Amino acid sequence: MTILRLPRKTGAVSALLPVCLAASFAGAPAMAQQSPAQPSDEVQATDGQASPRSEPLELPETEVVASADASAGGLTESYAGDQVARGGRVGILGNQDYMDTPFTSTAYTSKLIQDQQARSVSDIVQNDPSVRVARGFGNMQELYMVRGFRLFSDDISYNGLYGLLPRQYVAAEFIERAEVFRGASAFLNGAAPGGSGVGGMINLLPKRAPNEPLTRLNIGAESGGQGIVAADIGRRFGEENRFGVRLNAAKHEGDTAIDDESRTLDMFALGLDYQGDNFRLSADIGHQYHFVDAPRPSVYLADGIDVPSAPDAKDNFAQSWTFSKEKQTFGTVRAEYDFSDSVTGWLAAGARHGEEENRLANPTYTGADTTTAYRFDNRRKEKISTGEVGLRGFALTGSVSHQWVMSAATFRAEERNAFGGNYALFSGSLENSFDVPLPDLVPSTISSPFSDPSVIGRTRTQSLAIADTLGFLNDRLLVTLGARRQGIHTTDYDGFSGDRSSDLKRYETTPVGGLLYKLTDEVSVYANYIEGLARGDSAPFSGVDNPSQRLAPHIAKQTEIGVKYDGVNLGGSLAVFRTERPIGVVTDRLFREGGDQLNRGIELSLFGEPTRGIRLLGGVTLLDTELQDTDNGAYDGNHAIGVPRTQANIGGEWDVPGLTGLTLTSRVVYTSSQYTDLDNDREIPSWTRLDLGARYGMKIQDRDVTLRARLDNITGRDYWASTGGYANENYLVLGAPRTLSLSATVNF
Repeated sequence: MTILRLPRKTGAVSALLPVCLAASFAGAPAMAQQSPAQPSDEVQATDGQASPRSEPLELPETEVVASADASAGGLTESYAGDQVARGGRVGILGNQDYMDTPFTSTAYTSKLIQDQQARSVSDIVQNDPSVRVARGFGNMQELYMVRGFRLFSDDISYNGLYGLLPRQYVAAEFIERAEVFRGASAFLNGAAPGGSGVGGMINLLPKRAPNEPLTRLNIGAESGGQGIVAADIGRRFGEENRFGVRLNAAKHEGDTAIDDESRTLDMFALGLDYQGDNFRLSADIGHQYHFVDAPRPSVYLADGIDVPSAPDAKDNFAQSWTFSKEKQTFGTVRAEYDFSDSVTGWLAAGARHGEEENRLANPTYTGADTTTAYRFDNRRKEKISTGEVGLRGFALTGSVSHQWVMSAATFRAEERNAFGGNYALFSGSLENSFDVPLPDLVPSTISSPFSDPSVIGRTRTQSLAIADTLGFLNDRLLVTLGARRQGIHTTDYDGFSGDRSSDLKRYETTPVGGLLYKLTDEVSVYANYIEGLARGDSAPFSGVDNPSQRLAPHIAKQTEIGVKYDGVNLGGSLAVFRTERPIGVVTDRLFREGGDQLNRGIELSLFGEPTRGIRLLGGVTLLDTELQDTDNGAYDGNHAIGVPRTQANIGGEWDVPGLTGLTLTSRVVYTSSQYTDLDNDREIPSWTRLDLGARYGMKIQDRDVTLRARLDNITGRDYWASTGGYANENYLVLGAPRTLSLSATVNF
């Protein structure tokens, strides 16, 4: 039985009648969004993926709508093609249809995540033309470049709250949807505690129990011998199925497609929810263990040395004794209460405890296929607590509508770290790598006991925000006005002595203004201005005379104009934006304020199913970066490190006629050249990657079974995928080799 979202109010059945009539007349276009013969992997209500288009519409009873965020409306509906949603969370403004907000974002659905066999956040956001994936400084942390500005993985939000997710790598099994918000968002979400996110944010939604029982098993394998098994179980129970439980567990283990590299991942997530008439409650508990043995490291460039040709993408120049390990446990709770038909309040809180341990030897390329490296060990512990409370409502003053909201948020983090190593250099090679014996730790380099790392940093943020979206001309003209009073307080300590090295505070009131006008039902034009407050960058551990020193918090500013299109089966947006933020640079071995980075760009995105059985997803981003007001004008007019001028993605799916259940997929990713230094003397070449795949859905003993195959980098291209990503560092990350992924999913 098809399930529709209904308000749990009197008169709900009468409210349904016009919906049913409209659906009956719109039957043919709706069916064009999915082939009736294509079995669905999704279950309605939790992920909004199941297609009601392959069976007749029936008049249902009122049913509980499961929600990832304890909201009455549930998740936004999927767009034609089921790869993206019609909208998503816009910070404190809540869930919004993409045609109704003066900002741009894309919410990638669980159907896309499953069909592409995504393993982590990076696999998902590689579909987005505004995002490129890089790596953190000196570790294996995933890092995302959004509109040319970095976003640390520990600045990703989980159901609207910062700092709760595993810090370096987030398994896709945690994720119901991945929402990519493009542009500055400190007003909408509060300042990201890690100091990134100026160019955009990523919000991940947890999984909730669907209306229908769900028992799903996924078994997969990847090139090299990586094996994967995952279980997904959801049930609703109690009066009117108001209580829900969703359990996800997965294990990944074995060698990867990179020589001599292996990976182990264990994850567990439990999602609980209660859906009452006026009260909704959800909670999540998650745990992830992630271990990478001999992880292929980033490559640094010695001064004055040209960028080497990319080695064979399968080669591993890691030392066999290196590893990266993290263990993360987190929990969160969110409640929402309807004080009246027009006023709703919410409360959310969460905490995370994390431990990381690394033994690294990142090479520096010195020319003629020669590298130098040294042993560096690190142990990190974190404690995070965060919370938010707010009210939102609807009102009318004459002919003007108001969607108002106010909220308060807080975040606290304590970071403990112990590090040491053996800084005597040993030689190596990229093309002909070889192992060296594990150097002994030098006691004088150890900052604090690895068993009891000392506190090296504390971060606190707090903010108050208020906004109102005014609707004029029967809501064809929407004007959003607001402000957030926010503060950041960072305290850093010397890793050896424990003495306080910096204590920085800043409080600012940052405004936002947005305007959207619906020219027609299919076309909206918009503009916005937004400011944000961000934590200052900190200096690297090595190579400078002021290691780990932090810069003061700073203000970022953005202006944007654009147009959005909704053709029912094909949608998209075109945006022109300008974002400016201060940067830190290293000059004369000192890390300090170094001027401003200005990013200007044009961004086109498209999605949908323009004709039955053919789905498109992708776009292009053109970026122009410029450094301004640098020391003595040394870098004025130059481009920023690691920001390509052109990023283009196009993905396609084709349901093969005459072969019921078979779908062929493809994706092309293009990234233009990127500078590796502020002088703009060196750059990595442009690269293009082609991914191909297929899936086949069928019934076996009344069970839905889907077989999937994907071959990434099908041409076996060897390429440097990114450079830098942190504080104008120039390290290089080698692109992944040709990788085959296979999986079988069974719904019991």
